[in-house]
This record gives sequence, structure tokens and C-alpha cells, in this order.
Amino acid sequence: MGNTESVTVQKRLARFRPDERPLIEGVFERLQGDGGSAKVLTLERFKSSMGDMASDSMKRRVYRAACCVESGDGAAPGSGSGSGKAATSGVSRHQLVVFLADVLRGTAEERAPLVLAMSQQEGAGHSEVVAREQVSQFLQDVLSAVVQILAHRGRLQGWRLDRMGEVSVGIKLLAEQMCSELKASEQGTCDVGCLEDWVFRVSQVATYLELLVSEGLGVVLPNRPPPTLLPPCRETPWSQLKCLLDLPTLMFLAPQLPDRYSAPWRLLFSTQLHGESFSRMVAGLTRRGPTLLLIRDSRGHVFGAFASQAWEVKPQFQGDSRCFLFTVSPQLQVYTATGYNQHFMYLNQNQQTMPNGLGMGGQHGYFGLWLDSDFGRGHSRARPKCTTYGSPQLSGDEDFTLDYVEVWAVGKPPETEGEEGEGKRSVLDMDPEVRAIMEMTGKTLHSQGLREPEEDQD
Repeated sequence: MGNTESVTVQKRLARFRPDERPLIEGVFERLQGDGGSAKVLTLERFKSSMGDMASDSMKRRVYRAACCVESGDGAAPGSGSGSGKAATSGVSRHQLVVFLADVLRGTAEERAPLVLAMSQQEGAGHSEVVAREQVSQFLQDVLSAVVQILAHRGRLQGWRLDRMGEVSVGIKLLAEQMCSELKASEQGTCDVGCLEDWVFRVSQVATYLELLVSEGLGVVLPNRPPPTLLPPCRETPWSQLKCLLDLPTLMFLAPQLPDRYSAPWRLLFSTQLHGESFSRMVAGLTRRGPTLLLIRDSRGHVFGAFASQAWEVKPQFQGDSRCFLFTVSPQLQVYTATGYNQHFMYLNQNQQTMPNGLGMGGQHGYFGLWLDSDFGRGHSRARPKCTTYGSPQLSGDEDFTLDYVEVWAVGKPPETEGEEGEGKRSVLDMDPEVRAIMEMTGKTLHSQGLREPEEDQD
């Protein structure tokens, strides 16, 4: 190694623990295969290593990015040994070590040029900018490879690809969602600075790239488990279910939840399994801890809500600011609490004077999301946006017809309440409808502290 190469490589290797460095240095020899005399790695060696875990276009993207690393002789990318000639001559040991270090342990500043190279059109030569659409295509290739890796490595955590939504549709939606965070120019292009800002803010970009490169090139570091991208799924009757979720959508929604990946997801209700019944849905979701509600309307729009607390049937709003609304199709997006009010969750049934149904955000008659107790109908009214969550209209029509509903438990179920004090309920607790009306009219609850006498025990 020359002095320049030695210093650069040693600085990159210093990011790894002593027991990890030989593994990084040994990747070049392993990819060389039998013989091990070649001074550079060809595209075919990259393809052979990555196998069927990535598409041919993704393999070429990874190879192109490795070629764009400075070769160590002082030449900049694209000036003879960067993205120009290097793309045909091969990847040197120096380039591979720097590439691996920047992908696995690099900064946003170091990863941005690699993303730029991977996003560029093959055969078009080096360019200082890429179009937003090119970044989206790059992301779709990355996401497709990530799904392949999760499936091939047995990391689906109990989810069944063949019983879930179409992966290709979810990949496109997730790529578009991630690209929506790009601060592209007025012409719709992104330079290295734009990509650096994006990689810094959208952490999934680095996570997905790290998984792709480490698995594809066989860089298995000790005591460094692969990233967890899916929550565990338990007690799901897959043989009877066609899930509304697809895997990329699940990869997007899971990190938004307070418990993230720790608590297993459990199916509580599905119109496919339990029929179109509001009573059955309420029985399935009450007192089950945090839940995720998924809806598909008759126009094919898919949307839903996350309830951060266990549902209770009562004519008052409940929940907290961790709740949110979201859309899946035609656009993947999350809408969090604005702080304007605390109308996070509402669930009521079988009362005459208060609305009966399930609602989240807004106000009575103008919910951000509402399912009527007369199951099959609902509304999403945002004029122009829901006051509680800042969400637009989620459904295809303001007043929509249900096509399919799922409810998942996504957090730790609440602890069972003890028997102590069960009989000591306020008089107003016995009729929550009356209490709600009094609270709305500003009446003082004088009997708040009064309790029903305990029944004599035989």
C-alpha cells in the first residue's frame, strides 16, 4: 500500500473494534475467490457474492458506488479511477475497505456520494446531480433487496409474505414516502448536499443500506446483530386471513409506535374472520392495550389510526398525544398530534344522547376518522385539516363505505386490575352518559366523591 492509501484505510479501519478489523480487511480476498491474484474485483464477483438477495440492477448500483471511491492515488471520483474508468476496470482493495467503512460506520457526509453514485443512471457517466425520480428508483431496488434478505434469512418474525398485501405496491409507496423528505431543487434534482441532509434526517436510508451491503457481501461482524425491522407477530390464523398490511408498510409503521419492535402484534379483529359487527369489534379491542386500526374503503383507499392506550367504552375523549392517524394508499403518511386539543380517542355504544361509534381527532360530527356503530359507514372530515392531528381527508370520499377492517394489538396489554375497590364506584360512574353531559355543560360534579355502598359478602 502507498502512504496515501495506508493512511486513509487505517483511519477507516479505526472505526471498527480490533476483532472486527480482520473481517473487513478479509472481504477483498474472499470476494476474489479461488486464486486470489487479481488486483481488483469485477462486477461479476459482486454479483456472485450477492446471489439472489438483490436484483441485477441493485448489484450494479453497489458495484458502481464502490468504484466511485477515491482509489488512493489522489485521483478524485470520475477522474480516471472514480466513477468513470473504475466502473469498467474494477474495485481495488483500498476502495472496498473505504466503501465498507463508509456504508457500515460512516457519516451522512460520507454516505451521500455513495447514494449519488447508486442513484445515477447506468452508463450515463458521473454527474453532480440526480433527479428525484432516480433516487426513488434506487430506493425501490434497496427495499426490494431488504425484503428478500428478511425472507431468505428467516427474519420475518412470524409474518407471512404470501398472506399479506402486495410487496411491490408497498415498496413503491415506501420509496415515495422516503423521497418526500428530499429537499430537491426547483428543477427536481438533488446534489450531494441535498442527499447528505436527507441521509442525516431519514435514518432508514443508512439502516437499509447497511443491511444490504453487510448481508450481500457477507460482512458479518461479531456481537453486532442485524437491525430489527419488523415487530414479532403472534397468534395469527394465517390460513384463514389475507392481511391488509404489506411488509414495507409494516416496516414504515412499526418504528412510529412507542413500543417499536418490542411487543408482539396480535390480530384482535378482522371483518374477514369476525364479520361486519361493531359489537364484535368493540369486544375485540377494548382493554387490550395499544391498538392499530386499519381500514380499506369502497374506493380502495387504505388508512387507519394508532391508539396509544387501551380503549374504554365511554362518552368522553380518551388517549394521549402519542396517538396518530395515517394513510397507506394512495400515499404512505403519518399525522401526529398538533396540540390544538385532546380529542385523541373516542368509543361509545348503546347510548341515546351521545354519538355511538369509534372516532379519532376533530369533534363530534367532524372526526378525523369515524366509524359509525351502524357498521359499514364512516367519515373523515377535514376542512381543511383535522384539528387534533393535522390530517387531511383520509378516505376516498368524506362519507365512506367500509370494505375491510383489521384491528391489531401492538403493545403490552394492560395489567389486570385487582379486586380491591371494585365496588367503590362513584354514583356518576354508574351512568357515564349523564356525567359526560354534565361535564360538557360545565356543571359541578358534587357526587364525584360519593360511592355506592359495598354489597354484603355472604
